[in-house]
Amino acid sequence: MHVVVVVVAAVWGLGSGLAAATVPWRRWLGEEPVAGAVRPAGPAVLGAVVCAALALPGPARPELAVWLLLVPVALLLARVDLAVKRLPDVLTLPAAAGTAVLLGGAALFPGHDGSWPRALLGGAVLGGVYFTLMMINPAGLGFGDVKLAPALGLALAWYGWRTLFLGTFLAFALGALTALALLAARRAHRGTALPFGPFMLLGALTALLLAAR
Repeated sequence: MHVVVVVVAAVWGLGSGLAAATVPWRRWLGEEPVAGAVRPAGPAVLGAVVCAALALPGPARPELAVWLLLVPVALLLARVDLAVKRLPDVLTLPAAAGTAVLLGGAALFPGHDGSWPRALLGGAVLGGVYFTLMMINPAGLGFGDVKLAPALGLALAWYGWRTLFLGTFLAFALGALTALALLAARRAHRGTALPFGPFMLLGALTALLLAAR
């Protein structure tokens, strides 16, 4: 039965990746379309791998459905941020509200492995932390990062404060390491702005995978 869950999750991830690669998001932002062929193979494979990895630790818990529903949103957010260094409200705000509601639903089912009240508090805490960091260093973080933080805080704090801290730490560590690597390769300089959303998402994913084991 668990193998079936993993396969279904992988198929869902494959479709999620295809959708994230082909959805015309530039129209939402008033951006001009970019000419060129769409290459959805990479996002499709990534989506399949991510969803299969989320489903792999067994037995399947109710919150798995929440994580799988968030994958296409996360893939699209990463794509947009990498392309234009923006995290649009049309994605970040519904992601936060949807995560709160869906985790509340997951908490009603037996077998869940988290705390909904703690998740709500974690979302508020991480949003506050990112807002404070943006006020201290506006050049380092954007308001889109601040708006993405509550959704990630909800997901991470569902499993505990340690998971919330780990996901946040990994985001900044991965961002710093990437920046250093680009500087060493002379592909960036000190004033180069890097999109931070993908690092936030990757850090959160890693922490969730470790917590679900």
